[in-house]
Amino acid sequence: MRRNSTSGWPGLQSAADTKSVTGDHPAILKLVTLLGMPRTDDDTWDLASSVGATATMVAAGRARATKAGLIEDPFAEPLVRAVGIDFFTRWAAGELNSAEVDIPDHLWGMQPITDILAVRTRYIDGFVFDAAAAGIRQAVILASGLDARGYRLSWPTGMTVFEIDQPQVLEFKAATLAALGAEPTVELRAVPIDLRHDWPAALSATGFDAGRPTAWIAEGLFAFLPPEAQDRLLDNITALSAAGSRLMVEIFWNSPQAQQIMQAATQKWYEHGLDVELDNLGYPGRRNDVAAHLDQRGWSTVRTLASQLLADAGLPVPPRTDSEVSLADIYYCTAVLGAL
Repeated sequence: MRRNSTSGWPGLQSAADTKSVTGDHPAILKLVTLLGMPRTDDDTWDLASSVGATATMVAAGRARATKAGLIEDPFAEPLVRAVGIDFFTRWAAGELNSAEVDIPDHLWGMQPITDILAVRTRYIDGFVFDAAAAGIRQAVILASGLDARGYRLSWPTGMTVFEIDQPQVLEFKAATLAALGAEPTVELRAVPIDLRHDWPAALSATGFDAGRPTAWIAEGLFAFLPPEAQDRLLDNITALSAAGSRLMVEIFWNSPQAQQIMQAATQKWYEHGLDVELDNLGYPGRRNDVAAHLDQRGWSTVRTLASQLLADAGLPVPPRTDSEVSLADIYYCTAVLGAL
């Protein structure tokens, strides 16, 4: 299993290959991972390591939010169990509580993540429903990970959903859900390819029609992209989108101070048994604002703050402090191509 690589893209593969350091020895690769080796354009992982483990963490948050009655994702917990990261399995099952594993009044932690995932899931589900109501009949989920929308949502007749991710990730998810007796609720087509390769060609080969409007979902993806790769992805999406297409992108923290906040949280998790290195998974450097980038390319964008979604749902909103980082900085960008 490998979650979709979000590190390197065509024309951007210049960093040293992880194997140049580790060779083919799995024990050395594991040691390097645990020591927090910096990201490279050709690094690899599975759903239980590095960036891939964040997909499992997200599913654990959705499972916990489901137990709280905030969303309905019956597949999240069994998928987390199948991956086998004990810390996330225990969080998904309700066997850990925030008082144990989170820093009091800290901006980041398992409970704040769960709250964010609850409102994020609701928001993106609503985005999907609105796109379908507007007549869109194809959707693309980029780096789909353990997303189960193709199994848990009610889709209109004639809808096709394309999931792009590493072959091992898609195979793992499909096999796990099949073993549960779950069946897709839509025409679900796997596009098994690493996003750093020619995914537009692979998508087209699977039956995607660039001449028809599309609903694009980039959930939890951009935080792990280098600045240039972020722009390239947006430009590829624009090139593949017909007028009326819609796009949803999550814009997350990406500053040294944000990394320090998250590392403080993960240190507490390590003390409670998390054995997967989650530090230093992002890329430093200034990057273009997503909404502004899209506005310049014919999209009409709307920004929705995570803090507003939390408030609307009656969930805790961490107060803004004097620091440069706030939960208010996380926002969801929705866009329509060619809208007036």
